[in-house]
Amino acid sequence: MASNPRSGGSKKGPTKGSGGKNKRSLAGRGPTPKAEDRVYHKAHKTTANKKAANASAQAKRRKKENGPNMVAGRNSVLEVLREDVPATTLYVVGRIDSDDRVREAITLATKRGISMLEASKPDLDRLTDDAIHQGIALQIPPYDYAEPRDLLEVAADKSEAPLLVALDGITDPRNLGAIVRSAAAFGGHGVIIPERRAASMTAAAWKTSAGAAARIRVAQVVNLARAIDELKKQNVFVVGLDMDGDVELPELTFSRDPVCIVVGSEGKGISRLIAEKCDQIVSIPIAATTESLNAGIAAAVSLYEVARTRRG
Repeated sequence: MASNPRSGGSKKGPTKGSGGKNKRSLAGRGPTPKAEDRVYHKAHKTTANKKAANASAQAKRRKKENGPNMVAGRNSVLEVLREDVPATTLYVVGRIDSDDRVREAITLATKRGISMLEASKPDLDRLTDDAIHQGIALQIPPYDYAEPRDLLEVAADKSEAPLLVALDGITDPRNLGAIVRSAAAFGGHGVIIPERRAASMTAAAWKTSAGAAARIRVAQVVNLARAIDELKKQNVFVVGLDMDGDVELPELTFSRDPVCIVVGSEGKGISRLIAEKCDQIVSIPIAATTESLNAGIAAAVSLYEVARTRRG
């Protein structure tokens, strides 16, 4: 016979309290943590995976920027070889459908003593990050960057007043190559670039420099503002180029004192912090119908003006 849960000793009734002994257990535990902050929640795992992926991507990007540069494609490889850009290895897919470009590339690599390796298509896909390589790729070694003080020493060895160019926000390697070429043409002693968010000495920069990169050193710095401060301590006069400059370029007389010309990007120009570091902001007079000059052209005009006044 089933027992009645409401009968006898099983009858539920009032119970004694804890007398305050369990007061702590009744206290609130504060606001509930965010889902991504709770290690047992799937949102936490998603956030952690995203952070890990971002860190991996950044590490890969840094490795790629600091590592060798791969030039892919028949036209690109041939142009780089014709310009005598330093190269270490030419990769060619076995049984490639050869044409005049491939044959000339192999001939040039052989004359320069560049190693040649036969590779499979999957190998080249991996080496070039799935670029359209057409069965041929060229490896460019990492550029050997100088320090700003090295550039000053180059000028001292020539018994010349230093003439440097610093780039703020230039992200196109072709502009960098063009500025290196102009620096070589007008007696410059080197170019300074920041390490992050800026163009570096890739194969495109080498090619655009038309061989000048072999004669003009490029220095890479972690902090451009700090590098400018160090130059000023060495009595280098820092001139910033900006369309709203206080003085037009022809009005500024460049003596035999050391000079560093700062060139900004076409879109944003010189950043506010770098502009504050400059001793003088200078504009280049242009026709009213022209909005602005390409960074490479602006650098070339300024370098020419410095060279002209120093000769005068």
